[in-house]
Amino acid sequence: MSREFDNPARPQLLEADGIRIEFGGRQILASIYMRVQTGQIVGLLGRNGSGKSVLLQTIFGARAVADASVRVNGRRVVPAFRAPGLLNYLPQEPLLPPSLSLAKAARMLGVDIELATARFPELRPQFDRRLNELSGGSARLVQALLLLHANTAFSLFDEPFSGVMPVHVETLAEEMQRMKSRKGLLITDHRYAEVLPICDVVYLLHQGRLLQLEGDVREQLRDYGYLAS
Repeated sequence: MSREFDNPARPQLLEADGIRIEFGGRQILASIYMRVQTGQIVGLLGRNGSGKSVLLQTIFGARAVADASVRVNGRRVVPAFRAPGLLNYLPQEPLLPPSLSLAKAARMLGVDIELATARFPELRPQFDRRLNELSGGSARLVQALLLLHANTAFSLFDEPFSGVMPVHVETLAEEMQRMKSRKGLLITDHRYAEVLPICDVVYLLHQGRLLQLEGDVREQLRDYGYLAS
């Protein structure tokens, strides 16, 4: 099967727009438009319940939304997950079956364990185990690394740093910066101190609207009440 999107030498532009979602009569997302390019890390910030996870699910194609458009280089791809080599997605809940060995998961994703764990050699013995045999933080870290190193043009991460040890958070953030040379990353996480320094573009999901923050991003986040003064 063709994997036309996973060639790092060919720039890719992922766009999503026309996304409108209501729950119980309350508008969660209103006419959202966002874009992610290969070579970028894009941060998606917002409070709990603001719709960040819903937006990632919609872009990935796990949630069907009428009139929503997801395009790559102007070509519509809905649902996006069906396009080989286009994107993968780490949701907040565990991605891999708990009884699946990590080594088998790596083979299924076409990931070289030695390369994926080059900055985390202490994780290599864990690949003989199953996901449900790891601590929550280690399981989260391993799943993030597998998707980060899988051959897709884009990776979507919903709270990738959740439960991960601080020393590993810093290294994972550095690995994301390194890997953006061959893919585009869209990250949502409440750990703003770790997310902001690695982002090339920052979006804020606020009251159903998606705002692209430019200039002094921290000052703007303070203005919207997201960071303490």
